[in-house]
Amino acid sequence: MMLTVLVVDDQALMRSGFTMMLSAEDDIEVVGEASDGAEAIDAVRRLSPDVVLMDVQMPVLDGIAATRSIAGADLARVLILTTFDRDDYLFDALRAGASGFLLKNSDPDELVAAVRAVGHGHALLSPQVTRRVIEQMTAEEPRAGAAADATAGGPGAAGPVGGAGDPGVPPPLDSETQRIVDSLTGREREVLEAVARGRSNGEIAEELVIGEATVKTHVSSVLSKAHLRDRVQAVVFAYRSGIATPAE
Repeated sequence: MMLTVLVVDDQALMRSGFTMMLSAEDDIEVVGEASDGAEAIDAVRRLSPDVVLMDVQMPVLDGIAATRSIAGADLARVLILTTFDRDDYLFDALRAGASGFLLKNSDPDELVAAVRAVGHGHALLSPQVTRRVIEQMTAEEPRAGAAADATAGGPGAAGPVGGAGDPGVPPPLDSETQRIVDSLTGREREVLEAVARGRSNGEIAEELVIGEATVKTHVSSVLSKAHLRDRVQAVVFAYRSGIATPAE
């Protein structure tokens, strides 16, 4: 499968460098470049790339706002690429709908692998980054509001719930989230919880003693039932709704 890529960066040398690295691969084609977020949105609509390699700090329209427009309309998958290893960029990018986050000082092989991963629908979050996302997002947003968020609405956990004033006890899930929770099979919940802990399909297969193809089937089913774009969203949804907890 040939992956098409749009490279977005306000520095011409950076765009050229990324384009050269990616174009050297047999399965990747760079179909265009853009120098700011507004140009990126227009180029995505014209070129329909599989992946947008998106810088963060740019004139006219920054990469986070552009990602929000592109991912919100489901026009392409976005891989954020930045020189800044800052939590606020990471969280803002994921809330905007990005499918991955990579630093510009990463090795060329890591960049190519990241484009392939995002292009084929996989999340690009290491276990360490996943933990940062989990801690931040579960601390900020109540479970009851998960379905209302632009990047929420995923599965939740069955179990006892208490009132808003009961310390340590989460509020009830909203009806749509609860409906999705109830639609998940026991095995799907197990797989989702493992995904939330940063496990790969191979690791989940070994842990649950099932085939890797079966794991892929369960992951696809969870994403479909919960209306999730990719595993990045699945991780966030699992923790927000209680399928997995930070203590795990």
